Amino acid sequence: MSRIDTETKRKLREIGALPMLEALEAQDETLVLGMAFEERLRLIVDEAHSGFNHAKVEGLIRRAGLRYPGADLRRLDLVDERGLDRNLIAQLGACSFIERQQNVVFQGFTGSGKSYLGCALAKQACQHRIRAHYVRMPDLEEAWALAKDKPLGATKFLKKYAAFTLLVIDEWLLDHPDEGMRSMLLELLERRYDTASTVFCTQYAKKDWHQRLGSGVHADAIMDRIVHNTIWVDTGNHNMREHATMRQ
Repeated sequence: MSRIDTETKRKLREIGALPMLEALEAQDETLVLGMAFEERLRLIVDEAHSGFNHAKVEGLIRRAGLRYPGADLRRLDLVDERGLDRNLIAQLGACSFIERQQNVVFQGFTGSGKSYLGCALAKQACQHRIRAHYVRMPDLEEAWALAKDKPLGATKFLKKYAAFTLLVIDEWLLDHPDEGMRSMLLELLERRYDTASTVFCTQYAKKDWHQRLGSGVHADAIMDRIVHNTIWVDTGNHNMREHATMRQ
């Protein structure tokens, strides 16, 4: 193990170089014996950088509030049986749709794995060091109801949810949003339009959205900010909750 004096350790901690200190202390002297200083330094920096990236990604995943933090696009069950396009899933996993500010809709029957896919995609974004967030629409509605009655609450609410590079809204249109909620959704989607990506997980087909959004001008405007730049994924009708129970 590398020997470092106490004062040097203190200084490294003081300047925020704890990952480098840990890498130094973990370096096996017998394995680096005879190496040039530059080579040893490169190994230390590589190890410290790897640890820093891991901590960064884990922090992003933790703060994303995922319903299924263990969700993984690489471990999907019944891909072919559900009619999922493997190439499309792989493309989504590369997160290039986020660079293009595209949206994604996972639409399918209850229990078909929409929430899992939404969480897996958000987690993949975090692994690319992209700031993502997961929220159920009923919880979003509740948070909006609490925020709008506080001083500057509506402004802070919209600023918060507009800032996520990837926002996953689960249970989209599970309930009919009232006029106030529709106004908020329009403003939120307007702020995110052409600047960020939103994932919608829903059991309702696109043809039903307009009616569930109230069939008025707000519905027209909300739909207009979603449907033209969106990747649509049909998650099928397999009950994945039942499938998961049978595997246990």
